[in-house]
Amino acid sequence: MTESSGMDGRGAAGAARYGVHLPVLDVPLSASRELFVELSELGYTDFWSAEADTTDGIIPLALTSCWVPTARLGTAILPVFTRGPALLATTAATFAEAAPGRFALGIGASSKPIVEGWNGIPFTEPYRHTRDMVRFLRQAFAGERVDAAFDTFTVRGFRLGVVPQVPPALLVAALRPGMLRMASREADGVILNWLSADDLRDTVRAEVGPDREIVCKVFVSTNPDPDRLRTDARRMIAAYLNVEVYAAYQRWLGREKLLTPMWDAWAAGDRRGAVAAIPDEVVDQLIVHGTPEQCRAGIQRYVDAGATTVVIVGIGWGDPADEVMRAVAPGAARQART
Repeated sequence: MTESSGMDGRGAAGAARYGVHLPVLDVPLSASRELFVELSELGYTDFWSAEADTTDGIIPLALTSCWVPTARLGTAILPVFTRGPALLATTAATFAEAAPGRFALGIGASSKPIVEGWNGIPFTEPYRHTRDMVRFLRQAFAGERVDAAFDTFTVRGFRLGVVPQVPPALLVAALRPGMLRMASREADGVILNWLSADDLRDTVRAEVGPDREIVCKVFVSTNPDPDRLRTDARRMIAAYLNVEVYAAYQRWLGREKLLTPMWDAWAAGDRRGAVAAIPDEVVDQLIVHGTPEQCRAGIQRYVDAGATTVVIVGIGWGDPADEVMRAVAPGAARQART
């Protein structure tokens, strides 16, 4: 970890941090203040936003910064293609100045459907574009004048007008060895999702430097009906893991045999067959589910495998998402309320 981040990926005495993924499904942002304060009291130290087809990645964090002034705030992620270099730098610097020492900027390539299909921007050379953005942001956050031709874009005569006193930690979403190594080499850490605790321990951890933050987004459901849970989860798994970058990621993690029937059905246009072809084993590997106690144990496995920050993505599928967050909350305050 570089000294750029005022609040690193470990809590007191090196303990892991626990975060909430925003938005919390089914809870309007306008009605979230009391919930976010309560979740902080229940032991969640972090609030992390995403940017795809729900909220943008900044407004929820800006509100949370006011509502929970002690929380660490992070983006997981802002795509590097959908904001130009200067806009991304000014956005991050503004937030870092507004919440000094509490902001982590997570960036990543995102995916072709989001970048190209939804935003009309060519999804070309994602690895090099992400690497170039990391290098540009490092220079910008240091207050340097940036006048350089990177491999994938050129910046002429840019300098931040407001340089944050505490630059944000810079994290990169990574799926396979090349991006993981680049993130370890050039950023402060990595952001991971769609992997099991065993994947983190046995495959991914070796690609990440020992002093880097590892943020894991973990899908969690306390639905007591495993059959319904698996039925609902299969739809989300199919939607994600048929995206080219995620399919390649799962092959690297060793799920090619398990997922090939789904990929074949999807490629043939049989969406229903693709969903049905996902084995229970895959659902159980990628989704933490069961009783609250079982879920907390499942979340702990990611910490034991090397995650420094676990971001809980509460999925309803039977229980409201905010109830899932409460049920699996990590802190002593949760114990006092049960």
